[in-house]
Order: sequence, then structure tokens, then C-alpha cells
Amino acid sequence: MEKLLVINCGSSSLKYEVYAMPNKTSLGKGLVERIGSPTGIITQKSDKGVIELNEPLPDHDAAMVLVKKALTDPDKGILKAIDEISGVGHRTVHGGEDYSTSVIIDEDVIEAIKRNTDLAPLHNPANLTGIKAAMEMLPGVPQVAVFDTAFHQTLAPSSYLYGLPRELYTKHKIRRYGFHGTSHRYVSKEAVKLMKRDVENTNVISCHLGNGASITAIRQGKSVETSMGFTPLEGLVMGTRSGDLDPAILLFLLEKGYSAEDINKMINKEGGLLGLSGVSNDMRDIHLAADKGNQDAIEALEVFAHKIRQYIGAYSANMVKVDALIFTGGIGENDIRMREMICHRLENIGIVMDYDRNKANGSKPGIVSKDYSPVTIIVMPTNEELQIATDTYELINEKYKSWVLLKE
Repeated sequence: MEKLLVINCGSSSLKYEVYAMPNKTSLGKGLVERIGSPTGIITQKSDKGVIELNEPLPDHDAAMVLVKKALTDPDKGILKAIDEISGVGHRTVHGGEDYSTSVIIDEDVIEAIKRNTDLAPLHNPANLTGIKAAMEMLPGVPQVAVFDTAFHQTLAPSSYLYGLPRELYTKHKIRRYGFHGTSHRYVSKEAVKLMKRDVENTNVISCHLGNGASITAIRQGKSVETSMGFTPLEGLVMGTRSGDLDPAILLFLLEKGYSAEDINKMINKEGGLLGLSGVSNDMRDIHLAADKGNQDAIEALEVFAHKIRQYIGAYSANMVKVDALIFTGGIGENDIRMREMICHRLENIGIVMDYDRNKANGSKPGIVSKDYSPVTIIVMPTNEELQIATDTYELINEKYKSWVLLKE
């Protein structure tokens, strides 16, 4: 049994989880918050108990020291010693056009992540910091980068090019990249297993619906369409992101005296469900407000569902044949009413929900369509951390086997 550490490093936080492989069992997980603050917080949970520590966390190196301390705590630690870790998998947001799969990290990979920093200025630097801190904590242990964008590198030019002068793509790499790739890849594979089908003859539409939301069309296991674009702003209405907009609106607002900073804040942090409802970016709060007759909240829910239906319809047309529609993410997995709102009116394209099954299924993995529905509707909880652990395990073992064969 091998123990792998999965790290998701943000600018001021760090999530981690330890997996036993190859049986894919989570041994425990933790969250470090307020990195860069005088007092940081770490919370770790496992079957040995909960660890909560408050300590100064000036940077990510200090955070990793605290992670090591929690992991190897003599009473409630997940590990007896840090050298039990045989590999580390990192959620890495942007690989640009450099990587279409997960990779073992070397200097070339680090340089590529740096090169693509312009495309993800808030995420790639933090991801790099986490990688370097993990390398220092576990010298000589293989590290793997699992890119959010990699799954969508199978998009055709007709799907990823924008109607802009070609030089903007050739010089500045302005194109659709797509995100949530690790989640879409995981749930699509699990849905195909649930249906007892072969990936080679199965087409699915995956709806990852949470505070960030995206839809991906997957033909025979490969991404062929996705709603997020050059950045995670494009596509669906999300918690605080506007989604698709007429770009002339932004020019209009600039002429009205709004600054670029004002507009950026508006479309990324003040728009979406929060901006439309005036209530919250939490779907549960919006439902409560709508139930009390708040018209803005009612309309926010309708806009959210309407936009998702539009994308499902468009992707169905381009895919020709759709075998499954998947709901995942915080809203997709848990919001029974929103799943109903989305599927209502999709019967004409062969998507027929069984509303009783939908209610009974709740957030579990399961089929919630009518038996006669041409398209199977599936609820599938996502597990990006497990997918990262799986990629890490497979890559490390593949490299080891290659080394043994070479040596022989």
C-alpha cells in the first residue's frame, strides 16, 4: 500500500488529503486558512480525531511545516512519519497548451507553469508555491501536476477559437481553455461505469454546478465542448460570476465612468446569482427568498436554469447522440429542485426526468431519469482529490516500471 498526499494550494489557503493506494481510501484531510496572516488556522480530520491549531503563518512554507506537524501528530496524526508519503499530487490550474495530461513535475514543468502565469495570475503562482514547499518538505519524493485545463486540450479549433484576429491567438494564446477538467473527467468515467457501458460508445454532457459552474460535452471519453473559456468567467451564470455577456456592455460601462477595476470586480465578484438575486450567492438562501415571494430571487433561479438548458440543447445538437446527462458539484449533487428546473422542458430532446426518483435519490450517485428516457440522467458526486491521487499513483508506478525495465 502506498500513501499519497494531494495538495490544492490557493493564494491564502491550502487543502490536503492523504490516500491509500491502490485501494483509493482516504485516510484523512485538512485545510489551512489565512496563510500570510499573523494567526493561521489548520483543521485536520481523520478516523483518529480532529486537530485544530492556530499559529502564525507568514507564508506557504510555514503552512507546510504546520501540515507536517498535523500529519504526524503522535495522537491524532494520519501518519507515523512523513516519509510514509511516496508521492504528491498537485491540483494545478493552468497548463495552457503545454500539457494535455497530468505529468511528473520536473524543471520543464515548473517553467511551463511559470510561462502560463499570465493566463491564471491568481492561481498558478500559488500552485507553484505549494509545489516548491512540498518539494522542500519531501525531497526526492515524486511530485505530479494535475492540470484543470488538460482535459479540454482535445477541443477542436472550431470549439476553442474566438472570432478575433488570428494574431491574438498566435501571439497571446487567446482561446478557449476550459476549467473543471479534473471533475468532468472523474464524473464522466464514474457515470459510464454506473450505466455499465463502454466509454468508446458513450457520449455524455457533464454539468458541474457550484459557486463556479461549467458544462462539458464528452464524446467517447474526450472533451469536445466546454462552457468556460479563456478564463473561468465565460459560460453559465455562477455564484458571483456573470457568465456570458455582450462585450460591448463593458465598453459602454467604461464610457459611463466605471474603471476597469470596477468592472472586473462587478463581473467576477458582484454578478451572477448574487447580483441577480440581491440576496446571496448561496443557492439555499436564494431558494428560501424565492419561497417567500422575492421576485429577484425567483428570477435569479430561472436565469440560472435557463442558461444551463441553453448549453445542454446546443451541445446535444453538436454531439448528435447523447447517452447521459450528469449533475455534479455542490448544486448539481444536492439541489433537487434545481435539477428539476433544469430538466423541465428538455423532454423534447430525449431528457426525461423521473421526479420521484430525483427526490428519493438526493445527493447519492444514482439514475434519476425515467426508464424510457433516451438520455440517462445521473447524479454523480465529484471527487477531484481522488482523481488527482489516481493520476499520481499511475504516473509514479509507470515511471518506476519503466526504470526497472531499463535497468534490466
